[in-house]
Amino acid sequence: MATAVAAGSGAAGTAGLDRAGAPRGQQAWMTATCQAANGAMLLGMQPFLQPSFGIMAMILNEVEGSSENVRSAEQPGTADWDSYLEKRNVVLQFLHSNLSFHHLQHHQNKVELLKKSCFYLEVEPKYVNVRDQNHVTHRTDILQLVDPCQFQRMRKVAKDQTEIQLTLLTELLGQLERGREELRYYVRNYDMKTFLSQWNLIMQKLTQLSTFLENLLSLLTPGKLHVKHHLVSHANLRGTRLPNIRLSICTKMPLIFDRSESYACKDWVKLKWFTENQESHLEQCELHIKLLTNGSQNEPGYSRIQPVTPDTCAVGGLQPGRSYEFAIRRSNTHTFVSGKWYDSIVLTTKTDADKDADGGAHALEE
Repeated sequence: MATAVAAGSGAAGTAGLDRAGAPRGQQAWMTATCQAANGAMLLGMQPFLQPSFGIMAMILNEVEGSSENVRSAEQPGTADWDSYLEKRNVVLQFLHSNLSFHHLQHHQNKVELLKKSCFYLEVEPKYVNVRDQNHVTHRTDILQLVDPCQFQRMRKVAKDQTEIQLTLLTELLGQLERGREELRYYVRNYDMKTFLSQWNLIMQKLTQLSTFLENLLSLLTPGKLHVKHHLVSHANLRGTRLPNIRLSICTKMPLIFDRSESYACKDWVKLKWFTENQESHLEQCELHIKLLTNGSQNEPGYSRIQPVTPDTCAVGGLQPGRSYEFAIRRSNTHTFVSGKWYDSIVLTTKTDADKDADGGAHALEE
């Protein structure tokens, strides 16, 4: 996917240049992005359009050290050529490091994985000590004390924040890919005189892309939510001190079927799944089982949901010679925020003829 996007953005990057070599539509996009940033701040997110000083430190040092060369660029000679090579190397170094194809592809893969992930609200602390009517202290789950209406409101805020972050990540990736093609165009097609005359424009582009990259890295991890209202009523605490409740968005990687370890027998199948980060302990999930009828109106459909906890499961009671679709999903608990993607696999149970064929094949091998 990253290769296709980069190829498509190359033409856009070249076609979107005016006579001076500047990209068109840049000011309009920045206005829309700032508006999205303001919306993100209202949802409790950190502002994402902040100046980037980490990545640009090297570039700014190069510019300050070469200011004398810029002033003498109007005079032809060795000074012009040295200044051109110095500035061109700054752009090349940025292209080959922070904005390389492999770096962008790595970020693209991360964003695609996040789009397939599930997001949940995480409440801290998980437990509080509460006194009952007899003044006996009990360790109580914080979710039992939270006001349901307020909690549902925070779930909605978390969902909006997650959707905004995923949208911004996609937009920032597109801007980085198009900006990479623009910088490559400057390096490949500008002669010395044009390159030096457009250096201020190129520097603005480097600074902008560096800021986009910093923002993308900060958005890859969901942030915390700001609680504007009390989630726990003082009446529920019965005089206990109100705890400092913290809410954050927790990301859980998608569950993916292991195709090499999942197989079907005559009337049962074995399924195995995993996560990209190889979770050591998987929480309870939902296995959706559906009999495929090929759209036949004469045959009733069949489906069921089976709760599963480990990363492997055997499903029995199936019909021989039939195709079944299996889907693995994370549980939709009361802390669930968003997550629509799920993995599915279709397996066909064997028949007696298949069993005889397998036995004959084994006999030939012997």
